[in-house]
Amino acid sequence: MRHTGTLELETDRLLLRRLLSQDALQMYENWANDPAVTRFLRWEPHKSPAETRELLSAWAELYPNPDYYQWAIVEKATGQVFGSLSVYNALLGEPQQKTKWPGLELSGGIWEPGYCIGQKWWGKGFTTEALQVVVDFWFRQVGGAFLTCCHAVQNPASGRVMEKAGFVYHHNDVYHKFDGTPVECRCYLLTKERYNNRKDLL
Repeated sequence: MRHTGTLELETDRLLLRRLLSQDALQMYENWANDPAVTRFLRWEPHKSPAETRELLSAWAELYPNPDYYQWAIVEKATGQVFGSLSVYNALLGEPQQKTKWPGLELSGGIWEPGYCIGQKWWGKGFTTEALQVVVDFWFRQVGGAFLTCCHAVQNPASGRVMEKAGFVYHHNDVYHKFDGTPVECRCYLLTKERYNNRKDLL
């Protein structure tokens, strides 16, 4: 793979870019403080904008790393930062995943997109649009051979986003929140070969 770090990406309606310290208030108000948004995620809702600023400061130190991918999702029409999308090496947090993906070359890691957006933007296709452009970036620019993606069993809407982006159900698993709470998940796979074949049909 040719890791590039978090490069700016664009769709018809969205700009994906690095999260900045000045995004803290919009991040807090638009999604990070909302328990409905974080219900199925690993982290708990933020208790204050200061907590959000602290997190963004920590992320700023990681952005120079070529294998760090964390995007703000910005609505072009309004300029609102309303969500985030990352691609991370799932082996770092769930090393037992190595046994779950037989037949794949895992020496470069198991890279998995994760996303969340504010409630006001649900149901408009924004998450699918953001995930699709990141998938394209991953295969065309980073040169990854595959991506995995997982969602809580109780959150089937997230699975529909994955399927629209080309991911195919692979197996069930149990992930853990940062506090250790287990979450039953459905895991999906998208290979570069399948992606290329799918693109040929579009």
